[in-house]
Amino acid sequence: MNPFRSLILAAAGSDTVHRVVTAAPATRGVVDRFIAGETVGDAVAATTALAEDGLYVTLDYLGERTGDARQAEQVVQTYLGLLDRLHGEGLTVRAEVSLKLSAVGLRFDEKLALDNAWRVCAAAEQCATTVTLDMEEHDTVDATLRVLAELRHTWPWVGAVLQSYLKRTEADAAALAQADSRVRLCKGAYAASPDVAHKRDHDVDLSYVRAANVLLAGDGYPMFATHDPRLLPLLRERVRFHGRKQGTYEYQMLYGVRPDEQRRLAAEGETVRVYVPFGENSYAYLMRRLAERPANLAFFLRSLASRS
Repeated sequence: MNPFRSLILAAAGSDTVHRVVTAAPATRGVVDRFIAGETVGDAVAATTALAEDGLYVTLDYLGERTGDARQAEQVVQTYLGLLDRLHGEGLTVRAEVSLKLSAVGLRFDEKLALDNAWRVCAAAEQCATTVTLDMEEHDTVDATLRVLAELRHTWPWVGAVLQSYLKRTEADAAALAQADSRVRLCKGAYAASPDVAHKRDHDVDLSYVRAANVLLAGDGYPMFATHDPRLLPLLRERVRFHGRKQGTYEYQMLYGVRPDEQRRLAAEGETVRVYVPFGENSYAYLMRRLAERPANLAFFLRSLASRS
C-alpha cells in the first residue's frame, strides 16, 4: 500500500487533524468537489443535475459510528425525508440510497441496525426505489452480510457492497452472485491488517478482476465502482466475454471524480450511477477519498498551500 495512503487513512481517525482540516477555509473547495452539500435539499439539487445529464445516483447521508439510539434515529429520519423528497420530485426512477449500518446502530446493537435498515427499505419500496448497504471496516463484514440476508427475505433487491482489498471478497462474490442480487464491487478505502487484506495495489486490482468475473458469470446485477483508467477497459472486455448486455450491469463513480468519463460512458448507452454523499459529517469520507487517488491528495495539498 502506498505509504501516503496509509498516513491519510490513519489521519481519518485523528481528532486533531479533523479540527485542522475542517477549520481551514481553503479546504472548502475540496469539500465542495466531493460532497453535494449538508442538507437534503442540497442532495436533491445534485441529483436533479446529474439526472439531467443522463446519470443515475445513489445518495449517502454521511454519518458513521453513531453512539446511541437517538443518533441512529436521526439518521433514519433523514433518509425517510430524503426518500419522500426524491419521490415527490419524480427522481426515484434515477436515484436510490446507500446506507451505512454503523450510522443506524450496528456498532452497538445489530438488531437495532436491522430494524432501522428495515424502515429505510420499506420507505424505499413505497417510493419505488432501492437501497444499497455500504460496506465498512473489515470487522463489520459478517454483521453487514447477516443484516443483508435478513432484509433480502423481504426485498431481494437490497444491494450489497464488496471490497476487493479484502482477501475474502472472491468467496463473498460467489455467495452473492444470485438472481435479483445487486452487488457493488469497489476496491475499498479502509485500513486493515495483512492477515485479512491485500497490501499491494496490484493484488487489490487482481482481486477486483477475479471478483468481477465471478459476478459477471452469475445471475445477479453487478455494479462496478471504479474510476481506474486501467480497470475500466478491462471490465468492458470482461462484460463482452461474459455476453452481458447493457442494462444488466452498471458502472458507478464518485461525485466529483472523473465527471467527463461519467458522461461519456452514459452517452455510449452504459448505465452510470454516481455516488453522492451529503451531510455535516464529511471528514472521514473526505479523507478516504483523498487516500484513494494521488490526484485527489495533490488537489487537497494545493488548496492548503494556497490558503491566505
